[in-house]
Amino acid sequence: MFKVTPNPPVIDPASIANPTSPYQSLDSKKLNEAAERALDHYLGPPTADIMATPYQPNRLYLANPQSGTEPLLADACESLGSATVMLNDFAAALGGSHRKTAQGIAQIVMVAEIAVNEVLNQLVPTE
Repeated sequence: MFKVTPNPPVIDPASIANPTSPYQSLDSKKLNEAAERALDHYLGPPTADIMATPYQPNRLYLANPQSGTEPLLADACESLGSATVMLNDFAAALGGSHRKTAQGIAQIVMVAEIAVNEVLNQLVPTE
């Protein structure tokens, strides 16, 4: 009878106790070194270049540094008030869970407006 699949290779018991080294041939040594470099590159500790880069905020929209605290707080309060009105108008056009989400965002903006108003009142008393 003809056997379609060949017999498995005979395994030397000595080779099980002594596994194949990655440095057995020159090609396997190069491949192992390349794999080590790749692992070090992707999984190694961050380099000094990555750690040393300081945070640079976006300077596209910038409040005038010479502006006083009072005008900046007053402008922030007016902007937050406008955002609250816009969000409430937008929420009125929505329905279901989207409406509740927009109302929640409007409430958070309103709380921020109240906080800015309180700081403004403490900085410049109205009495």
